[in-house]
Amino acid sequence: MLYQQIGWSVFVGIGAMIALGPIQGLIAKTFMKAKARKLEAMDERVRLMNELLSGMRVIKLYGWNDSFKERVGVYRRREIANLRKIGVVFSFLSIMFQSAPLLVALVSFSVYATHGGPDFGPGDISAQRIFVSITLFNLLNRPIGMLSHIIAETIGVSVATSRIQKFLLAEEISESTVEIIRTLPEDPDTPLIEIKGAVFAWEPEEPEVETEKERKAREKLADKKYKQLEKEARKAGKPIPEKEVPVEKNYGPTLTDINLKITRGNLTAVVGRVGQGKTSLLSAIIGDMYKRQGSVKVYGRMAYVPQQAWIVNATLRDNITFGNEFDQARYDHVIMASGLLPDIAMLPGGDMTEIGERGINLSGGQRQRVSLARSAYENADVYLLDDPLSAVDAHVDQHLWQHLIGPSGLLKDKTRILVTHAIHHLEHVDQIVVINDGKISEIGQYDTLMEAKNSFYQLITDYSVNQGKKTKEKGVNGESSGEDEDDEATQGGEEKEVEATTKKDDNAELIAEEKMNTGSVSWNVYNIYAKAASYRWSLLVAIMFILAQAIQIGTNLWLNYWSDVAGTGHHTIGEFLGVYAALVVAYMAMNVTSSYVTMVLAAIRASNRLHDRLLSKMLDLPMSFFDTTPLGRIINRFSGDIFSIDELTPWNFINVFVCATSVLGTIVVIGTTTPVFLAIVPPLAVLYLLIQGYYIRTSRQLKRIDSVSKSPIYQHFSETLAGVSTIRALNANQRFISDNAGKADLAANAYFSWIVSNRWLQVRLETLGAVIVLAAAFFAVIGRNSLGAGNVGLALSYALSVTQDITWLVRSYCDLQNQLVAVERVDEYANKNPEAPSVTDVKLPENWPQAGHVEFRNYSARYREGLDLVIKNISFTVQPAEKVGICGRTGAGKSSLTLALFRIIEAANSHWAKVSHNGSDKDTDPTKGDIAHDLEKVEVEEDGGSIWIDGVDISTVGLRYLRQHLAIIPQEPTLFVGSLRENLDPFNELQDADLWEALERAHLKEHVSSLAGGLSYKVTQNGDNFSVGQRSLICLARALLRKTKILILDEATAAVDVQTDELIQKTIRSEFKDRTILTIAHRIKTIMDSDKILVLEKGRVEEFESPQTLLQRPDSLFFKLAQQAGEIKESEE
Repeated sequence: MLYQQIGWSVFVGIGAMIALGPIQGLIAKTFMKAKARKLEAMDERVRLMNELLSGMRVIKLYGWNDSFKERVGVYRRREIANLRKIGVVFSFLSIMFQSAPLLVALVSFSVYATHGGPDFGPGDISAQRIFVSITLFNLLNRPIGMLSHIIAETIGVSVATSRIQKFLLAEEISESTVEIIRTLPEDPDTPLIEIKGAVFAWEPEEPEVETEKERKAREKLADKKYKQLEKEARKAGKPIPEKEVPVEKNYGPTLTDINLKITRGNLTAVVGRVGQGKTSLLSAIIGDMYKRQGSVKVYGRMAYVPQQAWIVNATLRDNITFGNEFDQARYDHVIMASGLLPDIAMLPGGDMTEIGERGINLSGGQRQRVSLARSAYENADVYLLDDPLSAVDAHVDQHLWQHLIGPSGLLKDKTRILVTHAIHHLEHVDQIVVINDGKISEIGQYDTLMEAKNSFYQLITDYSVNQGKKTKEKGVNGESSGEDEDDEATQGGEEKEVEATTKKDDNAELIAEEKMNTGSVSWNVYNIYAKAASYRWSLLVAIMFILAQAIQIGTNLWLNYWSDVAGTGHHTIGEFLGVYAALVVAYMAMNVTSSYVTMVLAAIRASNRLHDRLLSKMLDLPMSFFDTTPLGRIINRFSGDIFSIDELTPWNFINVFVCATSVLGTIVVIGTTTPVFLAIVPPLAVLYLLIQGYYIRTSRQLKRIDSVSKSPIYQHFSETLAGVSTIRALNANQRFISDNAGKADLAANAYFSWIVSNRWLQVRLETLGAVIVLAAAFFAVIGRNSLGAGNVGLALSYALSVTQDITWLVRSYCDLQNQLVAVERVDEYANKNPEAPSVTDVKLPENWPQAGHVEFRNYSARYREGLDLVIKNISFTVQPAEKVGICGRTGAGKSSLTLALFRIIEAANSHWAKVSHNGSDKDTDPTKGDIAHDLEKVEVEEDGGSIWIDGVDISTVGLRYLRQHLAIIPQEPTLFVGSLRENLDPFNELQDADLWEALERAHLKEHVSSLAGGLSYKVTQNGDNFSVGQRSLICLARALLRKTKILILDEATAAVDVQTDELIQKTIRSEFKDRTILTIAHRIKTIMDSDKILVLEKGRVEEFESPQTLLQRPDSLFFKLAQQAGEIKESEE
């Protein structure tokens, strides 16, 4: 059709556009690289956010908020740098396509005007020829303009596909690693577990062998490079970029020459020092390790209890039944054997209580018993138990041994492998396996190994097991009063069981459904985005798009003028072409500038501010928020929503500006040339608004549903990855795959519905567009006597193009509203009420705390509003340098006490405590800032009391200062991805010599020295390349590095063997002799030498005396706990 109008000249114009192909290809290649790097940085940022959120409690305890904010900032800055490149490239890529029709028109008209006529002379520049051609060029405008978007999307899909392909082609666990036969053998004497000459490793194969000299040279070079990076990072006050941390894989075997047979019904105990390979043995049996040689055969169904209990975000009952059919009788037996009945009775909704992500509603001991109950309910044939007794106190230890694990327990007929540090049970097992340095050094029965007087004998001798042997046996026989109490609780009969396991309460549902707004995206959301981008840039963007459209109209008006005066001699062809070319170049320049300002300046500024605001608020939110909000829901904000704000929202703003200015310009042009057309603009506008309103109400809500439906996918992925070993061992792979597919299908349903609604809109808008063209043509015919040919052509050309423009305006505006849902969701979290201020104006004494005097005054606390108190009106005083052991049964409030010291939980009367002056309560605002107005005091009947350290009410101290001036070894030792150096010193404040000294005192120097890279050794996800015991020792090293007057040990040695425990206790006694120490311990032996013992019972202080005093009173709770733990000789009774 263009050829019919301007002949072969059109091919010259198209040729000019094709000639730009190599440039477009180069731009596309640059775009693809920037896109890949941006996604890579986003992956790392989201991974770090996942790690940060999973370890939020530990980060708050250490006061590491600022360090992790900077770590996330490193990846975010890298992401933004690539996003800026994408914006620059996209600006040029889009302008080349958006301006292509004008460029083709310029070249085509230039050639036609000079050589396109007969005999290659000047062509006929008439209104008919020009505006028919312009109309055709304009019809090409939208399809060609969309090419930039299509290319960008194609590149994005290509990058995503290659990343998915890389993951799908990654090495998988070989089914041949372990031969699992799900049925039991006919011969009862056939071993259910048989390992022959096996060698296991965490890495698949050895790299090329290097000499010792080459290895040392490589490590020296890596360490030199790292120290230089560390120096630069310290100077800049920033952490070392994670990609620079050397990755040193342990290619050597972890377990060698393993030969082991375990027969049906056998109870085998696996013992050994920290980091010797006990957990690795169980991992090898379930197939989590690479088998280098040998064979492994397992008969029957397996159940696995990991050292750190894995809990699903569901009800307690669902965690135990784990997808199996509910059997009331078996369930009741399992509950009683696991000692969970009293715990269920205390839960607000019984066993139908949601226990939250990672089991935050339960204590460490309760989580471990739920994990044990899950495995017991599975009714498997083979049980692999990784030190489950370390997380419980002596009383519960005896109950689990007697009723579940031991020779008379529920699992007595099952094959069990028990990794344990509970040496007092070893006389009652069938077989003992001693692991030393990745090998089985000894194997046999208790008496046999003791007679051999090798490493096992030394282990028992060091522990002095005979000290509590007789009393221990009494406990097993059920003669202690504490055991009797437990029996009473667990043998309460069927009616009690049913009542405890079926009651329902409003507080049973811990995780609320995700909030989803309804109705239109408010103008406040637009204001939030414009403010984040800065009003100045937002206004400039609008002005620039208006100017670009004015110039585009000017090009057509100039062509109209050219057609009217062509042949009159007023201007030369060169003058016409010069002005037209100048207008085209100006339009292109204005377009690329407006795209650059939008994508690179305004949008990136908005993205950065919104992300940083969200990140800052996440780090400042109270733990109660993370306890009740699934991880996937938060991650969705940092991944899907931030991605939308980064890339999709700016594109939609550009589309809206371009289409809106184009439609406005069209109305102006048509209204100027055919004024009567303006009469139908109002009714057409009403029709468009009705269609748009009807569509947008539906599509916006569908988009919100789409956004919300992604959160369960993230949550499920996170949960599955955390418990992948348990899932594999229980053969639940297919169920979890199906669950994931179901959640993905739900998310796809919402997205598909949203896409279908777009098609609905398209049909109706195209129909209205045809009406506009018909109206313009009709009025042009009516006014043909009064309108010039040029004006009629101009009006019709714009009428034909406005159909597309209005269609795209409505769609782009609706898409923009949909994408602004992401801004709305980010703003929702960014406006959550924070915890108490990090910094206050209160002036503290220099080097506070100097003495370490701690006083609880009538203190009460709960985890969040609406829940029962976990600490109830307690009062006690700890003198400077005093050593206080804290004990009590599981759930007594021991760990809650430490959380109160760090203000993870606050006094029950308000979000932060009242300051007491001479007995009077005076409300004090420690912030004197705006945050205080966001937090209202909560009125309750009783005063929550206060905690004082060295004469200062800690509720007046900024959280950052308070937490960084206390030291803790937490119940769950947590490590983060990065170098070991960063895990010890995240702020790069200390020298390597200080770190090595701390490691030596924590009994880890020898092990760390053996690692490739030493302090530069890279810690993997969750610290999986260290055993749980080794992680506890690293936490001890952290405490040694923090020169504070108060140290809290929260089950610090639960995961280490008794010999290492003794070494740690010796270190604590010598290194912290002048400091105040509060020690929570399940092993009563570790607190026997404390100055005082604090016994908690149901959140109250029951006893607070010296251990000697309490042990002289047989009716004391501490006496009973010590008796159950085997720490009291018969003569003392």
